[in-house]
Amino acid sequence: MVHSPFSSSFQLGILGGGQLGKMLCQVAYQMDISTAVLDPDLQCSAAQIAKRFVQGSFKDFDTVLEFGRTVDVLTIEIEHVNLDALDQLEKEGKTIHPNPKALRLIQNKQLQKDWYAQLNLPTSPFSNHSSKLGFSPKFPFVWKSATGGYDGKGVSVVHNENDWNQLPDVPFVAEEMVDIQTEIAVIAVRNASQTTCLPACSMVFHPTANLVTQVVSPAQVDTPILQQAETIATQLINDLAIQGLLAVEFFVNARGQLLINEVAPRPHNSGHFTIEGAESSQYEQHLRGVLNLPLGSSRLKSPSVMVNIIGEPGFSGPVYYQGMEEVLGIPGASVHLYGKKETRPFRKMGHVTITDAHLDSAMDKGQRINQILKAISL
Repeated sequence: MVHSPFSSSFQLGILGGGQLGKMLCQVAYQMDISTAVLDPDLQCSAAQIAKRFVQGSFKDFDTVLEFGRTVDVLTIEIEHVNLDALDQLEKEGKTIHPNPKALRLIQNKQLQKDWYAQLNLPTSPFSNHSSKLGFSPKFPFVWKSATGGYDGKGVSVVHNENDWNQLPDVPFVAEEMVDIQTEIAVIAVRNASQTTCLPACSMVFHPTANLVTQVVSPAQVDTPILQQAETIATQLINDLAIQGLLAVEFFVNARGQLLINEVAPRPHNSGHFTIEGAESSQYEQHLRGVLNLPLGSSRLKSPSVMVNIIGEPGFSGPVYYQGMEEVLGIPGASVHLYGKKETRPFRKMGHVTITDAHLDSAMDKGQRINQILKAISL
């Protein structure tokens, strides 16, 4: 029997205890909804706030199965979890969102790309390969590991034979290079009977780490492109019957064409700005979706810019946030630190959201924060 989320006997289980899990727990705490988190790291971000923390691997069959049996509803903050355990839990009647079938497709980038093609949705030209054997690369191209990629890992731009030789021999997707004008993201949210989209945003990426460094909302693209992106995101989340969130990343090429890059069925880095910038944050909307509660308003309250705080190159060890005092003096800047004790190059350590009545002013403040706030070690 699944208890009401607003009863003291209810518990929401979360596979993964990183910063996304932490911020989901924070929203659940506001509603007095009990959370349990499974993660291998005793010092993970969510361990500090979850009602119950279980140390263990979310990739291990027995661990996930045992954990899932102790909660009322199970969700994720990372998609790379043990699907066989989720299949078994679903057979036993456990409520799981996103559903294991959708996760199985999304975990594999080859299946993702085939899915877009089957739906006749726009994506960059690609080919799927089981190994490097027999593939004749045409440089440059984009190489994506079929499985296991996350936060920019498992993705490489292959410029030459030397780049190609350094890649592992695993199943992969080869994508044609896209002449990218900009990148945007739309996060769709769904419960059993409603679907809506959070405010779209434009994204700026680190040139080598493949990490989002800055997010701007409203997205800096024409209205017809935004409407097309929202239509596609809505179609995808409905097609997968996902309850909760589906973040959809898009390229806009030099000809103004919209192309799906990839999707994530969970809270997403591109949606952090909604905590201060939207009437309902992505975390509140995910909670509402997975618990089948009425969805909140997605209205953007003010122009917003989100700046990621990532570990500075050349620094590893106990973290020190250089420039924090100056950032705290900037009007409209809200700081979120993830509670990670150790910094290392390009590790996501936190973010700052800037809200302002004028987007240009918010962007100027974001650039200033990028310059002065550094996650280093002493």
